[in-house]
Amino acid sequence: MVWRTVGTVEELLGALRDGERKIELTTTLSGMGSLMLPPGVSLRGGGLEFGAKGLRLSSNNTIENLSVTVPDHEIAIYNDVSVKDLGTLTLRGITVRGQIYLQASNNVRSGIVHAKDVHVASADTRGRFDRPTGFGVEALQGAFTLWNRQSDPAVVLHARLENISAGSRGEPVRGSGVFVGGHMDAAGKTDGGTVTVELLSTGDVHSDGGIAPGTPDLISGGVFVISGAEVDEVQNLGSTTTYGQNDMVLDNWGSVRRWNATAPVTSHGPSGIGFVNFGDIGRLNVSAAIETHGLGARGFNVYDGSLQSASFKSIATYGDGSVGVQVSRELPELTIAQGIMTKGGTGRSLVKGVMMDLSAIALSVKPTGHVGRISIGGDISTEGVGVVAVELEGGVDFMDVSGQIEALGAGADGIRLSAQNADRLALPVIKAERGREKVVIS
Repeated sequence: MVWRTVGTVEELLGALRDGERKIELTTTLSGMGSLMLPPGVSLRGGGLEFGAKGLRLSSNNTIENLSVTVPDHEIAIYNDVSVKDLGTLTLRGITVRGQIYLQASNNVRSGIVHAKDVHVASADTRGRFDRPTGFGVEALQGAFTLWNRQSDPAVVLHARLENISAGSRGEPVRGSGVFVGGHMDAAGKTDGGTVTVELLSTGDVHSDGGIAPGTPDLISGGVFVISGAEVDEVQNLGSTTTYGQNDMVLDNWGSVRRWNATAPVTSHGPSGIGFVNFGDIGRLNVSAAIETHGLGARGFNVYDGSLQSASFKSIATYGDGSVGVQVSRELPELTIAQGIMTKGGTGRSLVKGVMMDLSAIALSVKPTGHVGRISIGGDISTEGVGVVAVELEGGVDFMDVSGQIEALGAGADGIRLSAQNADRLALPVIKAERGREKVVIS
């Protein structure tokens, strides 16, 4: 079928009226209301500019090598919710200003989404009323959002999302970055329709939730897998960076078989977390550095759900109250190749919707946590006054530290063990030479 080329708004609207199935733009068009592509229509090339909502997809649409521009707070690309089946919606080589928002709600009960090489240059989702709620907080929608909002568990969306990116260092998106999820209850658990994702891979993601300082019940995420998402593999191939209050960098509430991050994971705002898990993950591997800069901004947390294996290159935090690693659930294996470092002391941090005081402990296993094996290839160090380097309140079966454990702050202890770990982790597993400010593990 031949592509029909159009160069004006009138020609575009005429091609749609004539029932053309393949339309190619030769330039950027502006000065029109929101545009809907009828079922089966493909659109490529050029650009579209709107003053309010942008391009609406219906079913079996393909858009490629196209730019769409709307005001940042508007929706650049979205879908018709009056159809029952989205068919296959394909987005390829797309750049937008404004949110991409694809959803199952109202009449939509099935559909497939294929997105590849999609970049959201700017967006602002802070004004969206609809937000998922769980674990004491609400979560801001993403610049790229795929969300199954149907309460019926028989409604399933399928997706493959490759090289999705958002924002830039000088212009982070406001709200979350990339957001994929399904229907959930108020406790944050899957409770209805789901999204099954073969692959979610991301390029560079820069986001700033713009959340007011001290807010205890609102968060955002750079890459956010929400409850109701069942993902075979997440790949963070580009850097993921957040800048604001309560901005998680990588956050999981859903179910992920494999999560691999191969580029830096960085937080610059208060109460951010490099990687936080509330859902279920098989194997997690972060082969680049995690760094957090900000009051109460932690490195890695296992708060809820399940995680079979976690491995990291290195974790460093630079703020008061910024714990390096905290485990509150079962974790069979934890490996950190180059060590853990915290620079801060005691400070306020957001924990499950409550602001509380935390010390910047490098490695903490809480009473509700248990780790089968801990392997640290480098040093574990803290610098804060009175800040313990390693605190093991929950069970640990085996721990191996190749480097040193250093508690460099005045009045600090290198290791604090519960009674069960004092017996379990006795010599020769841990050999300690205790000085006033330093503990060496051989």
